[in-house]
Amino acid sequence: MRRAVCPGSFDPITNGHLDIIARASKLYDVVHVAVMINQSKKGLFEIDERIELIRQVTADFGNVEVEAFHGLLVDFCKQRDIPAIVKGLRAVSDFDYELQMAQMNNGLSGVETLFVPTNPTYSFLSSSLVKEVAAWGGDVAHLLPPVVHEALVERLGEK
Repeated sequence: MRRAVCPGSFDPITNGHLDIIARASKLYDVVHVAVMINQSKKGLFEIDERIELIRQVTADFGNVEVEAFHGLLVDFCKQRDIPAIVKGLRAVSDFDYELQMAQMNNGLSGVETLFVPTNPTYSFLSSSLVKEVAAWGGDVAHLLPPVVHEALVERLGEK
C-alpha cells in the first residue's frame, strides 16, 4: 500500500492545504494528514478542532486519515510505515527551508519528500495571513472551505 503524509499546523486548513492533500490523495493509497502539536504556540483552534475540520473537508477523498503528532515527523512516519512526505511549495523561499528539512529527514530515516508546486491561485496563501485578514474584517471566504470559514468567523467573533 502506497502511503504518504501531509504535515502541518493547519490553523486553520486553507484551500491551498486542501489542494495539496487532494492531489496527494490521487497519488497514494492512503494520505495521513499529521496535525502538528507545538506546545510553545497557542493556536486559534485547538488541535481537536483542527482535526475535526480537516476530517470534514477531506471526507469525500475516501483515503485520508487525520491525527495529531508532536516530535519528529520521521518518527511519525516510522511508526506508521510511511515512506513519503508530501509538501506544497508556494515560492522559492519555501524551497530553501523545505529542502533542508527534506535532506535532514532523509538522512535520519530514509523518508523521501515529494515537493508539489502550489496551484498559482493559492501561491500567496497561508493560515497566518488568512487569520490576520479575517481579524481585520477582510473577506477570506474564497480562501477556505465553507465549514472552515464559518468556524473562523465564529471564533473571531468570540474574541
